[in-house]
Amino acid sequence: QVQLVESGGGLVQPGGSLRLSCAVSGTILGVMGWYRQAPGKQRELVATISLGGRTIYADSVEGRSLVSRDDTKNTVSLQVNSLKPEETAVYYCFGRGWGSDYWGQGTQVTVSS
Repeated sequence: QVQLVESGGGLVQPGGSLRLSCAVSGTILGVMGWYRQAPGKQRELVATISLGGRTIYADSVEGRSLVSRDDTKNTVSLQVNSLKPEETAVYYCFGRGWGSDYWGQGTQVTVSS
């Protein structure tokens, strides 16, 4: 059984940074990353990283974010700097492998003073 468990999140001040981590159990996934869903909006890509280290970032976070993976620990992490209130959302860990997509339960990030 594949499980993705996020940690991190919480309240962040505008201009601050978020750091999220996700532990994957059950398999090695070819692509891992993060999506987010703000209230009343569709879930959207934040960033992904492949086994080979190729990264994809949403335009909205490009240049102020870093997605990384540690295949020895089977984890994926995300750091986003200079956060804005409109980036308040539930952030979901994502994985793709063996023909299936997998999701974590989500972690709330609230950007507010």
